[in-house]
Amino acid sequence: MKKEIPLEVINEVPSFSVTKRKEEKEKLQNRLKRIEGQVRGIQKMIDEDRYCVDVLVQLSAVNAALKKVGYTLLEQHTKGCVANAIKSGEEEQALDELMKVIHQFTK
Repeated sequence: MKKEIPLEVINEVPSFSVTKRKEEKEKLQNRLKRIEGQVRGIQKMIDEDRYCVDVLVQLSAVNAALKKVGYTLLEQHTKGCVANAIKSGEEEQALDELMKVIHQFTK
């Protein structure tokens, strides 16, 4: 049976969340808004019967942008949440969860 990280441990260091700092949150939000715009642009390209290669290039750009957001979140999670869990003695669960998320993310 897996050990749950106690809520009081999670709440001890709120700075280790995704919204660690307002500036980091804003950067992620802005990246996602740009990606959203790129996706709308791709929809328009398809609607306008644009050249397939051009659409594929844009899809590749969106894919790369999403991966960058994911790697940023993964780094923040590792340096924040996982490090905090290890310090609080919950290293086994934290590392198991980290490995699962890395596996999922890299599929």
